[in-house]
Amino acid sequence: MSTTILIAGPTASGKSALALKLAEKRGGEIVNADSMQVYRDLRIITARPTLEEERRVPHRLYGHVDAAENYSVGRWCRDAAEALAAIGKASRSAIIVGGSGLYFNALTRGIAAVPPIPPETRKAVRDKLARYGAPALHAELAALDPAGAARLMPGDRSRVTRALEVVLTTGRSLAEWHEDNKPPIVDLARAAKIFLVPPREELMARIDTRFDAMMQAGALDEVRALAARKLDPNLPAMKAHGVPWLIRHLNGEITLEQAIEGGKRDTRLYTKRQATWFRNQLPQFAWVAPAEAFAAVEEQLRELERDDPG
Repeated sequence: MSTTILIAGPTASGKSALALKLAEKRGGEIVNADSMQVYRDLRIITARPTLEEERRVPHRLYGHVDAAENYSVGRWCRDAAEALAAIGKASRSAIIVGGSGLYFNALTRGIAAVPPIPPETRKAVRDKLARYGAPALHAELAALDPAGAARLMPGDRSRVTRALEVVLTTGRSLAEWHEDNKPPIVDLARAAKIFLVPPREELMARIDTRFDAMMQAGALDEVRALAARKLDPNLPAMKAHGVPWLIRHLNGEITLEQAIEGGKRDTRLYTKRQATWFRNQLPQFAWVAPAEAFAAVEEQLRELERDDPG
C-alpha cells in the first residue's frame, strides 16, 4: 500500500534516522522538508543525510538548490508535488521529513499563488532593510497595505520584507493572495503524522554533540567556501544555524570557541520556536518520544488501512 508519512520535530531529534528506518521497511522514498538542507553548499553544517544513507534509499529535494538562490515555500511546494507524484506513480511510500513548519503547513493546507518576486524588487527591498532597518520597511508597508502592516510587528524582518515585496510586485496584499490559496498537496486525514519530542535536556545535549561532530567533519571549511562566494548575507543559506557565527570567526571578529557556542545557542533557541509553532499551527501531529516514534507511525498506518482498506 502506498502511504504518506510526515515526520516533523526539532533539530537533532532523530527525524532522519526514523525516516530511513521507515523507508527501508516500507520500500519508501524520503522527501526533504527542511528549508536549509535544500542548499547544495550546506551538506555538513545542516547535517544532511550522508552519502551512504542516500544510497540505502532514494532521497529527494536534498542539496538541489544553489546558495545564491532565495528558495521559497512556494517553490518547495511545486518541487514536493512533483516528487510525490513520481513516488505515487511508482506505488511507493513517501516519507516527508524536516523541521520547517511553513513547509508542512503549505503542504497540508495549501499556499497562496503569489507570483515570483522579480530579482530587482527583492534586491531593492533587501537593500532598504540593510540600510534603514525593518521599522522603515514596516512604515512603507503601512502606506501601501495598512491592514497587512497592522498584523505585523515593526521589527519582524522576514514577514515585513515578504509582505512589502508582494505588494510592490503585484499591487495586492499578501492577505488578498491568501484568499486564492492553491489546494493542499497532502490530506492530513490520510497521512501518518508525528512530531518528535525528546526530553529537553537530552535534546540540548544532542544539539551540542551534533554541532561538535559537524565541526570535526569539516563544517568550517564548508562555511569558508561559502563565504568566499561573497553572497548577499540576507540570503537564506547565509543564515543557516552556525553559518553567520563561523563567518564572523573567519573574518577575525570572534574566536572559534565563541562561534561554536553562538551556533549551538541559536540552534537551541530555534528548537523552542519549532515546538511552539507546531503546537499552535499543526495540532493534528501526534507528539511522541523518539524511542516510541516507529511504533507510533506503524499504529497510525494500521488505523489508516482499517479506515480505508482499499
